[in-house]
Amino acid sequence: MRETDDPIEADDDALVEAGGLRRVTLAEGEASGRLDKALTAKLPELSRARLQALMAEGRVSSAGMALRDPAVRPAAGLYEILIPPPLAAEPLAEPIPLEVLYEDQHLIVVVKPAGMAAHPAPGSETGTLVNALLAHCGASLSGIGGVARPGIVHRLDKGTSGVMVAAKTDAAHRGLAALFAAHDIERVYTAFTRGAPKEAAASVRGRIGRSPYDRRKMAVVSRGGREAVTHYRLERRFGPETHPLAARLACRLETGRTHQIRAHLAHLGIPCLGDPLYGSGGPAAPVREAMRAAGLERQALHAAVLGFTHPITGEALRFEAPLPADLADLERRLQLL
Repeated sequence: MRETDDPIEADDDALVEAGGLRRVTLAEGEASGRLDKALTAKLPELSRARLQALMAEGRVSSAGMALRDPAVRPAAGLYEILIPPPLAAEPLAEPIPLEVLYEDQHLIVVVKPAGMAAHPAPGSETGTLVNALLAHCGASLSGIGGVARPGIVHRLDKGTSGVMVAAKTDAAHRGLAALFAAHDIERVYTAFTRGAPKEAAASVRGRIGRSPYDRRKMAVVSRGGREAVTHYRLERRFGPETHPLAARLACRLETGRTHQIRAHLAHLGIPCLGDPLYGSGGPAAPVREAMRAAGLERQALHAAVLGFTHPITGEALRFEAPLPADLADLERRLQLL
């Protein structure tokens, strides 16, 4: 998923030749109802669900502006729809360096850098952790997760850094999956937030489901969704004691839902700094300057600790990853506030 409001830029001639760019003109009489309905009426090869997904990715534009709301009333004019090429049935091995914390014949534990997707998906077809693992592990990588996600048992968001484990055999994959399903995994994240929580330690309990207002986001919902529990501990406040401008939290996952920590912290009114999706409302000017100087270009969230029982040997394993350079620099600058 693109994390910008800018429309995707590409070479028009190449796209037209590849069949990736569609141009649709809506006349005055066709500009009514919902935008997704109006466009799919002109593009019968696309379903409304597919078009809505393309809009969420910023791939539908008009007059140079990305259009993300499928329910908006369309205006007469020219629309451009960029359709990405289909993903290969199987991801390719890519010789991408990995920071390996542990490896045996059953599994591998690595530190995923921010900006790397866990597995191929539209917008991140290459350069993913799966591509790197295929090159590093070769034929030993487990396929039980499916050909598109071999070895992947859990995920970190593309913009989140930190410790991940991947399976190299089917037996290890099944064992790890069972541990995650039973919530029998230690997972602690470091988060830097806008402002600070009122309580020094607490648990956030709220069912998480798709936001009814923005389909790109998850949200705490009153109906539907899945149970989600995050335990946090305030580690440090930054700025005035009576009105902290930012904070460092240790967040321990009891469950592992999509965007769980990001959605829960946003629900508390203290979103992760730099979060392009959940960080509504900007931080104070000194915090913005610290983020800029530190080169923070993603959510300030890091999977710091991963602990589990080895699914084959029964050995207790626990791994820690220190803050990457951007977050370490951010913390150093926030300490000066």
